[in-house]
Amino acid sequence: MNQKQVEEKIVENYKGEEKMMILIFAQWCVNHDLDPEVLYLKAYPSQSANPSLREAIELTVSKEEAGDIAHDTLLGVLSLFGNDDLAFVVTEEIQKMK
Repeated sequence: MNQKQVEEKIVENYKGEEKMMILIFAQWCVNHDLDPEVLYLKAYPSQSANPSLREAIELTVSKEEAGDIAHDTLLGVLSLFGNDDLAFVVTEEIQKMK
């Protein structure tokens, strides 16, 4: 592989992992009867609809079918991708659950 191919592969892997992070967020929201789009817009009010989030929402399953996603798991994944604003909003929701 040449340098360009290596860089393209890294970008492709990152995008795939980012989609997984978005899916984890969306499924966590479904599991807790929260609207992922509402929370996302609360964290990022200046952004319009996120196509990747909409795609992830379509891939979610009912909370009865889904496995549990620990709060710490979601917060860790959001942190890995630098989604600090979204992690803050999620933390607020977790506090409301207690």
